Amino acid sequence: MFSPPKDSPWGEVEYSDTLCSGVFLISAAGHGGIMVAKDMEPMLSPAARKHGQRKNGFLCYEEDTEESIVMRELLDKKLWEIPDRIQDKAAFEERINDTLRKYHPDYWRSRENGRRRPPPANTAPAHNER
Repeated sequence: MFSPPKDSPWGEVEYSDTLCSGVFLISAAGHGGIMVAKDMEPMLSPAARKHGQRKNGFLCYEEDTEESIVMRELLDKKLWEIPDRIQDKAAFEERINDTLRKYHPDYWRSRENGRRRPPPANTAPAHNER
């Protein structure tokens, strides 16, 4: 079990919400973001990990643009769902994507390229012999 952080790059944590195991949405005085526990970093793509900053055993993504990277990764991996309190989930997801395209085009390209790769060919022999 992972404990929420008490300190962040943005100051003392005043509030935290667990998005999934080891991933916390936090607020500090006037700012915040997402903090990913070190043991959970491997679930993020290399492109996502390079955008985080390390602090006290967490990989941190500030709320203005970087936390969209983690939200996109969690959504893609079905580790998090947009909360019910968000009325227009499609618009919320599109804002995440717009933020990534505008502020992190390198991450967006990496993500899109990864999604376009064809699945590995089935190398198992066919069993239609009579």
